[in-house]
Amino acid sequence: MPDKYTLHYFNGTALGEPIRYLLAFGKFDWEDVRYKCDLGQDKGFLAPFGQLPFLEINGKAYAQCTAISRYLGSLVGLSGRDALENLAIDMAVDTFHDLRLRIVSWAYDFNLESKAAKKGPLMTEQIPFYMKKLEQLVKDNDGYVANGRLSWGDLLFAAPFKYLNVLVGFDLLEPYPTLKQLVQEVEAIPQIAEYLAKRPATTF
Repeated sequence: MPDKYTLHYFNGTALGEPIRYLLAFGKFDWEDVRYKCDLGQDKGFLAPFGQLPFLEINGKAYAQCTAISRYLGSLVGLSGRDALENLAIDMAVDTFHDLRLRIVSWAYDFNLESKAAKKGPLMTEQIPFYMKKLEQLVKDNDGYVANGRLSWGDLLFAAPFKYLNVLVGFDLLEPYPTLKQLVQEVEAIPQIAEYLAKRPATTF
């Protein structure tokens, strides 16, 4: 009997979207369960660690976006060929998360004084630093985040940019043509393009 996948996440992109991309890429039998952002306690108890996203596989729940993405990537041929290639993918993914977490730390800081203090360094130092490093990384890997070919790391990288752009209020990719091209190529993969054409309209 084929595995049945159910993704639980908010009605938005962010950390749920890489998993959706991979489920679409692999043409899995999957259900996309979306919750309002005021989820509260009504579904949190279902998640292994009380947070979203989590993926049910045949009724058992698994958490953490990167772990799920790495697993699905291994099922659809998007892992590295050996441990060193997997290290290169993980390095790129973790670097992307470093950038994402700096943006999120500022965007969701509800202490106005602290948030104001973070904004300057984020916009003038941290975002340019990471985006330039990632741009060069993709250039060095023939248009991909690692190993010169498509991997689950590329899908994880490409999927959250709608969300990140909403948080910062501008297009992060515009000054970085290599990164922008990678995102466009991922979105043009037929299975992903089909998912995107049907994806619900969301604010993030």
